[in-house]
Amino acid sequence: MSMTLQKRLAAEIKKCGRGRIWLDPNEANEISMANSRFNIRKLIKDGLIIRKAVKMHSRSRVRKNLEAKRKGRHTGIGKRRGTREARMPTKVLWMRRQRVLRRLLRKYRQQKKIDKHIYHYFYRHAKGNAYKNKRVLVEAIHKMKAEKMKAKALAEQQEA
Repeated sequence: MSMTLQKRLAAEIKKCGRGRIWLDPNEANEISMANSRFNIRKLIKDGLIIRKAVKMHSRSRVRKNLEAKRKGRHTGIGKRRGTREARMPTKVLWMRRQRVLRRLLRKYRQQKKIDKHIYHYFYRHAKGNAYKNKRVLVEAIHKMKAEKMKAKALAEQQEA
């Protein structure tokens, strides 16, 4: 009892491929009797012929793996394809650090926390790789400002 005709017609009516058409195996006799689009439409309405849902491509395993990667799993030496430099270039790290430090210096200069001479001193030192991060730079600025204030106080005492 071949039902290729019914499957082909149903596929055209439902606008999908033949693989997505489901013909009720219990009603094979009734379906094989249908030989026109009109009859096929009636069977579709009755639910004897159904267009199956699109198969799902699950991302659950991918999500699980990414969650593990966030915890640091599956990132050993054997999983790495590029050199350290290719994976995270030192130049990019350097540019990030310079931008952070220079942004801080500009902000401090604009807020009048440091004058242009101190700004220039620290700008040059930052370029010379003297400060490994923002915290170290802020500490250095506070230290220098404290020294300047101390020197100023001593100078005033000398004058008095």
